[in-house]
Amino acid sequence: MSEPGLRERKKQRMYESVSEIAIRLFLEKGFDAVSVAEVAAAAEISKPTLFRYFPAKEDLVLHRIADHEDEAARVVAESEERPLIALRRHFLDGLERGDPVTGLSDHPQVLAFHRLLYGTPALVARAHGHLERQEAALAEVLGGDLDARLAAGQIIAVRRVLAMENWRRISAGERMAEVKGDAVVAAGRAFDALERALDGRTEAR
Repeated sequence: MSEPGLRERKKQRMYESVSEIAIRLFLEKGFDAVSVAEVAAAAEISKPTLFRYFPAKEDLVLHRIADHEDEAARVVAESEERPLIALRRHFLDGLERGDPVTGLSDHPQVLAFHRLLYGTPALVARAHGHLERQEAALAEVLGGDLDARLAAGQIIAVRRVLAMENWRRISAGERMAEVKGDAVVAAGRAFDALERALDGRTEAR
């Protein structure tokens, strides 16, 4: 894969910089208390320029997780293992690393971001689109037919519920070591259940 050009790198840096500034402001003052104009001023860009990069205010926050939209699809596409085996391994590896996307992280900044995301109704609503795009990308890799779409929906839902449970317990103050042990067991059970429910219908075509 070729390296991105200078223009693309500058564009990506702009995305990252404006998103981080916005998230900092939202964490300090609350999502609803910060206007798009205030974000633009803090980022030293015009409001129209900001909207060229981020069509909606919620996208300023969701940009941080945008690169996970095709994660499950990439795992399947790049693996020689059966899809569910590859996805199980990837999720368990994420738990071992404490990857924030698995919910198993007690880093203060990660917990604050998740509180912002899950505690703001507008962001929760906008995040549904993120989940739908995850499902669509995975379904395409699995074959694109109805069985593939049904399987993708179940797989993405299981990953989301597992991650939310981990985040919920850690944000409530439970110790990481205890949550991690339970999370590994829960993930194993969940993927076993997926194997039984899908009965081999997740073979990539």
